[in-house]
Amino acid sequence: MRIGVIGTGRIGTIHANTLSRNREVGSLILTDVDPARAQDLAHRLGETAAPGTDEIFKWGVDAVVITTATSAHADLIGRAARSGLPVFCEKPIALDLPGTLHALAEVEKAGTALQMGFQRRFDKGYVGAREAVRSGRLGRLHTVRALTSDQSPPPPEWLPLSGGLFRDTLIHDFDVLRWVTGREVVDVYATGSDAGPAMFREAGDVDTGAAVLTLDDGMLATATATRLNGAGYDVRMELSGERDTVVVGLDDRTPVASTEPTGPPPADKPWPGFLERFGPAYEAELCAFVDVVRGALANPCDGREALQALRIAEACELSRHERRPVALTEIPDRLA
Repeated sequence: MRIGVIGTGRIGTIHANTLSRNREVGSLILTDVDPARAQDLAHRLGETAAPGTDEIFKWGVDAVVITTATSAHADLIGRAARSGLPVFCEKPIALDLPGTLHALAEVEKAGTALQMGFQRRFDKGYVGAREAVRSGRLGRLHTVRALTSDQSPPPPEWLPLSGGLFRDTLIHDFDVLRWVTGREVVDVYATGSDAGPAMFREAGDVDTGAAVLTLDDGMLATATATRLNGAGYDVRMELSGERDTVVVGLDDRTPVASTEPTGPPPADKPWPGFLERFGPAYEAELCAFVDVVRGALANPCDGREALQALRIAEACELSRHERRPVALTEIPDRLA
């Protein structure tokens, strides 16, 4: 098969490398807003570079992988859908709910596949947690604690384009919370702090956020995130039930130190970022997409799944701004 990769930045380069190694993929066509960057990557991989997005569709491909800036996602998803092509797209579909719903309507009208890039669903730790929940090993879940902590803040110019901490960062925790537990969030209460660098206040964002979520079986979950975790990149999920407790993301590279005399030593090489922590998961999700295109696998994370995670993030932003609990029924899931 021939796959078009639109966007050859950091994550696009990783995905192109994965696809180029896949035995089911015959060739790639790469393009980027910076043609020289696409050309350089194509040369290194022995693939073809296209001067622009139009050529991806004119030259003929069997599927499209979208790793551009978020502002271009929805339009490209719609264009691929109208062309009858299956799509893999990095999250989010769009930075707002209307844009997301319009893009999903295009995909549903065309009857094509849209797989979203929520790589944690392919991480062995989260897979193990899901299996522990579904097997009954934990008993009835009563509490879930999730966190995502970046070691260093992003560039200031990127913040206004990111959608904010809840939409950009915690959306991963919201998605995997639903996926691991098999439950739906019914209401949230969220808050945030912009007490760190001034660039967060200037962008109308927060550098640290927290949400309390109630799920449809009464289970309680907390989700926290920060852009300023100097110890290292830290992503964990703790699931506590009436029989047992398990933790995702606790290993010899977790950037935490115990104050107990008999506690474990600090990590020698803490995770520096998400690309290192989730490298195998990024590869697995692209291999799954190839199988979706081949018709050998059902879509493991379609656009409607991404919509539900975005609705939770939207509810959190509304809660943060209005300082009140927000029910998910306040956030639409269909076009009016």
